[in-house]
Amino acid sequence: MSDLYSECLVKKETTSKDAAVKYGLIALIVLFAAAGLFLLPILLIGAVALGVAAYFIIPGTDLEYEYLFVNGELDIDKIMAKSKRKKAKTVDLSEADIIAPLNSHRLDYYNGNSQLKVYDYSSGNPDHKRFAAIIREEGQTCKLIFEPDETMANAIKKSSPGKVFLD
Repeated sequence: MSDLYSECLVKKETTSKDAAVKYGLIALIVLFAAAGLFLLPILLIGAVALGVAAYFIIPGTDLEYEYLFVNGELDIDKIMAKSKRKKAKTVDLSEADIIAPLNSHRLDYYNGNSQLKVYDYSSGNPDHKRFAAIIREEGQTCKLIFEPDETMANAIKKSSPGKVFLD
């Protein structure tokens, strides 16, 4: 039997919140540095502290998600600023309740659940074909939103044909 293998890289689109955080932090650093140089030198410590915070926060605004699908298991890695990689989630899609396009009527039953925990590992663009996988995690129903390419979607369909809908 051959392995079902596919991988895909999706860039998360920058939101206005991401831009506000990024440019707001930069503006605060410049403001504190200028105030520290011309008014109160103690404010330079604040500029340094904000610079350290920006070092950790700003890379989180430039995200890519890498999906790796192998024999029913989907690994999602988060790549920050094209330099730091972090494992975001591993899901056995063969145990998912249903996998369908995000706007599919097949998900209507689950979309009405206000207790549903949502993990969004997609580009965030509503024009792209995003999928939702309804999974169980620690006794709670969760919705995993991801954006596979056509090759990966077909591989997922082959692994669990009764649960996966490509409409």
